[in-house]
Amino acid sequence: MSVPKTKARRRRVAFQSSATLILLGVLTLGGCSMVPEYRQPELPLAQQWNAASGGQSAAGGQWWREFHSAELDQLIDRGLASNFTLKAAISRIDEARASAQVTGAGQYPALNLGGNYQRQNNYGTTQKRSVFAEATYEVDFWGKQRAAADSADALANATAFDAQTLRMSLSASIADSYFQVLSLEERLRLAQSIADDARQVLDLVEIQASQGAVSNLEVAQQRNAMQTFEAAMPPLRQQRDQALYQLAVLVGAPPEGFHLQGDSLGALQVPQPATGLPIGLLRQRPDIQAAEARLKSANFDVGVARAAFLPNLSLDLLGGIDTLAGGQIWSVIGTLGQPVFAGGQLKGQLHFDQAHVQELTASYRESIVEALQDVETQISAARELDKSYALNASAVDSAREAARLAQVRYRLGSTDFQTLLIVERTQYQAEDTLLQVRLQHLQAAVGLFRALGGDFSADALALNSSVQVTHP
Repeated sequence: MSVPKTKARRRRVAFQSSATLILLGVLTLGGCSMVPEYRQPELPLAQQWNAASGGQSAAGGQWWREFHSAELDQLIDRGLASNFTLKAAISRIDEARASAQVTGAGQYPALNLGGNYQRQNNYGTTQKRSVFAEATYEVDFWGKQRAAADSADALANATAFDAQTLRMSLSASIADSYFQVLSLEERLRLAQSIADDARQVLDLVEIQASQGAVSNLEVAQQRNAMQTFEAAMPPLRQQRDQALYQLAVLVGAPPEGFHLQGDSLGALQVPQPATGLPIGLLRQRPDIQAAEARLKSANFDVGVARAAFLPNLSLDLLGGIDTLAGGQIWSVIGTLGQPVFAGGQLKGQLHFDQAHVQELTASYRESIVEALQDVETQISAARELDKSYALNASAVDSAREAARLAQVRYRLGSTDFQTLLIVERTQYQAEDTLLQVRLQHLQAAVGLFRALGGDFSADALALNSSVQVTHP
């Protein structure tokens, strides 16, 4: 090995060591922070719900399994895996994470490698070859870059909580639509059954009219009753088809050929969710967590705006070697800047960020109040619909018995035709109302699960962990 090459290599190693020490030194200069101390906004929370029946803690998990419907379980699993809106929301998490990485890169030096080759041959031959490295770094004295990175991380977390909110709403919407389809199927069967019974009565009345026992008025009235029951079916079919197609979209399937196996709400159980305590909503509801994450981001932005008023130091380090001559190439440039006049731009930005914090504080508090209202409303709905269902079930039993007795008495000639018409309509209305209350009862349970935060178990919240940005 030649001596010039050995010396050149030693100089290169020495330069690399010096550059490393300089960069490590400047990286330790930062440390101050202009970010205001974050304090979670205070909001008076009651010790318990107005109408809560028990003190059990609300537990997150796959709440839809509490209805004991294998088909519902499959639909929600399919929706959570295939719904296009949810897929878009998850992609927005990746976008936010990438944006946070871009913002966080400002905390670290930018390193570039380069080289130069030059050759001249006018009155002789000249060759120059050089290899150099360049580093640029803005010393984060006031924590400006750190605050900007933390702000971006908080926004990424908010995006993840938004996706969790959508996931919560999606599963509830699938359950609601599924129950609605089954309810409309039952109401269609009821309308058909009542219409068939009315047709049988019409046949009887027509026979009596042919024998002169009744007039054509009774025939026309009974025919009108039968036609009224039949006329109720087309709107019910249209509503069922609309709910079915909506359900198909929710689970990420085309409406064509989509159908359900179940056709009745009778096998479903109405669960009674444990409501826990009001303070639990702060960790259970992803929309509340998203609102707080945005508030934290705005608080970091205030620190960025404050640091913009203070001096900043930028370092540019260039070093390398001439591979032909073995000489060193190096330079160190430090630039110290202090804002003097910006036409009010810096002050305006600071005032904007401070006002933004106040805005998001109000939004955060409102999200909590709305969540409390949501839970109280659903608790009341579940309680009152439970009572309503029991009362309507008793009313159906009475209506059925009245209809049976009226038909027997009419055949025996001991009651008039008007009484028979009244009990026919009363029975249909009572049974149809019971089916609608049954649907509302099931949907109230779904609403309460959703209001409490849906599936806030550790496995479900793992979706959010993907946005935790690790800066290089």
